[in-house]
Parts: sequence; C-alpha cells; structure tokens
Amino acid sequence: MRNGPISVQGSRILVVDDEPQMRRVLRSTLSALGFVVFDAESGEAAMERVREEKFDLILLDINLPGLSGLETCRAIRARSDVSIIMLTVRDRSLDKIEALDAGADGYVTKPFDVNELLARIRATLRRAPVSMLSKTDVLEVDDLQISFGERRVSVDGRIARLTPTELELLEYFVTHSNVVLPHDQILQAVWGPDYGNEVEYLRVFVNQLRKKIEPDPAKPRYLLTEPWLGYRFHLPAQQSGAGKS
Repeated sequence: MRNGPISVQGSRILVVDDEPQMRRVLRSTLSALGFVVFDAESGEAAMERVREEKFDLILLDINLPGLSGLETCRAIRARSDVSIIMLTVRDRSLDKIEALDAGADGYVTKPFDVNELLARIRATLRRAPVSMLSKTDVLEVDDLQISFGERRVSVDGRIARLTPTELELLEYFVTHSNVVLPHDQILQAVWGPDYGNEVEYLRVFVNQLRKKIEPDPAKPRYLLTEPWLGYRFHLPAQQSGAGKS
C-alpha cells in the first residue's frame, strides 16, 4: 500500500452510463476535483472512445442497454489494462463477483456516497507503476518470471497480461513470500483500510492470478490457500531472497 497524498490532477476518467443525469453529476463532481472527464452513453460508444484515446480509469455502469456493462468490461480488458470500477444498482454478491470476474478492479453500488466513490477512485489510481522492488530485480521460479520494475510477468516464455490490481496483489504476495497472509491483511494492504471482510472479493482475484501464473490453476504450485486463514506465496528456499520485503 502506498502512503502519502495522491495527486489526481490531470487523471483521465471515462464515465460510461446511459443516464444523462448521472453522467452530468459525475462529470461535474470529478472535474471540480481536478480530473479530466469524458463520457459515453453506451458500451459501444465506450469501446470507440477506448480505441481512440487513453484513459487512466473507467467508471462503467453494469446495466447498459445493448452491449452490457459486463460485456463492455470484458471487451476493454481484452485490449487494455486500464483501471475499471463498475457502478451498479444491484447489491447481490453474485453480481459483484461477476463484475470482478469480468476484469473490473472494483465496484460501487448505486446510490453511492460521493466520498465513497472518490475513495475507491483514488485507491484504484494509486496502483501506479511504482514497485517495492528494484527495477533490476527479476524473480525466476521454474517457468515463472516476474519483473515488477518492468511490470512484466511471463510463464514459459509467454507474457501473462495482468491488470494493475492483479499486479499489485502479486507483488504483495511475492514480497511476503512463504508467510501466511490473513484475508483481511491482504485486502487492507492492496485495496485500502475500508476493506477487510470481502473474502469472496479476494478469492476472485486469487483465482484470476492462478489462471495467469500457475501451470495448473486447479493444483496451484505458487499461490497456496491456507484454509480458514488466507493465502501464502510459496517460494523455494534457493530463490526466496528475491521475494523478501
């Protein structure tokens, strides 16, 4: 977790919502705080925007006509690692898990408190390419190679594309390798002090990481579950030096 004030001046945010009033409110509120805000009224319009311009974060309504929010999220994630926060009127756990599984970095339920939304935005934008490890540190374990300085992970020579949240989560595991990390400690370290009870939330991201870095995600070799406690990143003794904090 990074400490200190977070500068948002100039960060580019795309608001995707089919309700004109919601777009106006978010554009006005975020612009007043120093963000550069753009908007789109549909998933199709959002995809066109993403193809033409670069954004730091996307606020994406889950309930869009035509191309749904989930479909839009998957399509964006297939081509970009831009941070995505889903906006939804639904409050069912399954809907939130579907949003995360589609590639979202987080979610906020409507109606939401503006301060809550801003906290989520800042926490997500905080996942900038700043590494706790030296830019020259490269961790190699069997066919897995991780360079946090270059923000690059490869498995058997193939680049594994990680989102900013997945990369920060992996970095936290690696820098605390061979240590059992409780669920709440991981959530608060990566997502912020307002988190701690969202065990299912964390489980989704761990499963995503396993699909990208494990030879067999069903039988993980590196990212191990400690039943009822949390997770542990297993690093062989001869390579553990690169993974210590």
